[in-house]
Amino acid sequence: MRRLATIESLDLDLLPGFSAFTGETGAGKSIIVDALGLLLGGRGGADLIRTGEGDLLVTGFSGEMAASRRVTAQGRSTARLDGEVVSLRELGEWAGHHLTIHWQHSAQSLLSAGHQRSLLDRQLPTEAEAFAQAYREWQAANTRLEELRRSERERAQRLDLLEFQARELSEAAAQPGEEEPLQAELNRLANLENTSQGAAGALELLSDGEVSAVQLVSEAVRALNAGAKYDETAAQLQGELRVALEAVQAVAGELRGLAEDSAPDPEELDRVQTRLNLLTRLRGKYGPTLEDVAAFQAQVEGDLKSVQQDEHDAGTLHEEVARLAQQVEKRGRLLSAERQRQAVPLAAALLRVIRELGMPHAQLSFHFRALDVAGPHGLEDAELYFNANPGEEPGPLQGVASGGELSRVMLAISTVLGATTPAVVFDEVDAGIGGAAALAVAAQLSRLADSRQVLVVTHLAQLAARADHHYKVEKGLEGGRTLTRVRRLSEHERLEELARMLSGNTSEAALGHARELRGQGRPDTVADPA
Repeated sequence: MRRLATIESLDLDLLPGFSAFTGETGAGKSIIVDALGLLLGGRGGADLIRTGEGDLLVTGFSGEMAASRRVTAQGRSTARLDGEVVSLRELGEWAGHHLTIHWQHSAQSLLSAGHQRSLLDRQLPTEAEAFAQAYREWQAANTRLEELRRSERERAQRLDLLEFQARELSEAAAQPGEEEPLQAELNRLANLENTSQGAAGALELLSDGEVSAVQLVSEAVRALNAGAKYDETAAQLQGELRVALEAVQAVAGELRGLAEDSAPDPEELDRVQTRLNLLTRLRGKYGPTLEDVAAFQAQVEGDLKSVQQDEHDAGTLHEEVARLAQQVEKRGRLLSAERQRQAVPLAAALLRVIRELGMPHAQLSFHFRALDVAGPHGLEDAELYFNANPGEEPGPLQGVASGGELSRVMLAISTVLGATTPAVVFDEVDAGIGGAAALAVAAQLSRLADSRQVLVVTHLAQLAARADHHYKVEKGLEGGRTLTRVRRLSEHERLEELARMLSGNTSEAALGHARELRGQGRPDTVADPA
């Protein structure tokens, strides 16, 4: 970590097993916990940055994976996983799979009914997930049914509109590119009379008039009869005139057909004009092009199928919701029965540990309250009832437990049920205890450390003496500025620190007490490596 509060630079190798962090009051022991909290996505205000610096940086390692968080004096926060920038939520999720922190105030999470219920459900994951799945399916179907009911009137109106549009577009059967040839046909039909009149006039000039081209060319051919017998050029020209005469006569025949067949057809003209008008209207409503009209038709047909499906669903979903509700009730009853079965032995196991932790008269049990309607987690609430004092009736945990008692209940839960992450941090778990209770808490932490990496910030010598590794947090002056350092103690240094914690000095009597404490519950007193 860099530039965090009174820490300038600190590289800390956290070893497996049980590690204790101790130091004078105000030395900054909780800074270590604050740094880990930043990796979990905790608040990262500018007040955490060392005075005069522009940012702070905390980096954590798990195996080959590195996670870091940088906070600037402007309050901006940057999270990274293996060097890649991620969201703060993603960083917190990653760290949350590796680390759990129990601040004294975080034990308040134990007060929620949901957390207390989850203690039971951790014992029966199959039944809990089966109910949760049934509930999700029922909720989804019920939500869908409610949406269909609320929108029934709007859906009927939309259905009418879509059916009309689909019918209109289907009957029109407009095809992209259809307008151009239709427009050309309309122009032709609209000008048939002019075409007929022109053909008749041309026919008059070529063959039907008193003086026509056919007549004149025929006379020209006859005029060359005499010369063609004796002159090759005249004969050639006469042949060309005969060809021309045949061409004129052929054209005249074509003109006669055109003049006779080009009479206007009002019905055909009206058909083409009507079709073009329809296409123009469709483009105006759904266009602006016929390609757009075709795309709109496809969308309308898809929407129509969807609305028709909604109509069908509205008719059948009611039965489906009722069936799924029965499944929820069935799964809920099974879950309730399993919770009842697990509640007694779990409460007894927790109570055994709690009584070892300095509360010999404690009482603990689960109480169930049926819900009026099924909730996402079952048919009832499960709540812990607790009392630490003899002669008093147990009550809801949130109303009767002190902060220190909550911390010890949380420790019992971690011990009995197992922590859910490889590393667990306890900050001030020893609040309000001492003597034999402190030794019992130390024993429980040591037991938990058999399967987890356990980090404890403590002011009790009994806890620190039981730790596998002992770190001391020290605050001093360097260059006129306050500086916090953390170092791992050798066995001799541990004895001196334990003596200080026990009596405030390192007298021979205090050291003897420290040696005695280090020997309690330990098969040997082999020193930690320096």
